[in-house]
Amino acid sequence: MVPLNDWLLFAAAALFVAVTPGPNMVYLLSRSLCQGRRAGVISLLGVVVGFLAHMFAAAVGLTALFMAVPLAYELLKWAGAAYLLYLAWQAVKPGARSPFEAQDLPADPPRKLFLMGFFTNLLNPKIAVFYLSIFPQFVSPAHGSVFAQSVQLGLTQIVVSFCVNLSIVLSAATLALWFARSPRWLAAQRYVMGTVLAALAVRLAMEQRRTA
Repeated sequence: MVPLNDWLLFAAAALFVAVTPGPNMVYLLSRSLCQGRRAGVISLLGVVVGFLAHMFAAAVGLTALFMAVPLAYELLKWAGAAYLLYLAWQAVKPGARSPFEAQDLPADPPRKLFLMGFFTNLLNPKIAVFYLSIFPQFVSPAHGSVFAQSVQLGLTQIVVSFCVNLSIVLSAATLALWFARSPRWLAAQRYVMGTVLAALAVRLAMEQRRTA
């Protein structure tokens, strides 16, 4: 299994990725504001199923990759660090868009809400890159089954993201109003997020390759 220190660091990375603006957050916030909490929760369940699809695809792929090309870790390590730096820049760049700028969406039936949440996440490049570039930094054949470690990390990421997004769904109207009235806090939050993501990127780039 993944060592505790690595697991905690991964959970922190998953948290900061979850709170950065992206298609899932914008869609869930917009849906909750336009159609209510129930619609937001149904959409979120679809998002969770999309996460499961990403997780199993990454777990199977990483297992095959570590068995066939152990040195691929180095390439994925730098890809992961670059991705975190990209997210850090997205958080602090001039004119960065707040995820609390909701879109106007029409009312949809429950089945469509679920499917929209599923496909929004399944086709979300932010999540795909996260699974493919960040996972390998915390997986090592020396700690047992690569597949089992990937599932452990995937479930951690899903739980973290679910909690963040559920909080957004349940308090969408309050959050949108509060952030609209607190632009300075929102700007400060972006810079704190960017700093932490950049620090994680540096830490991952300095990590030594793990061997069996």
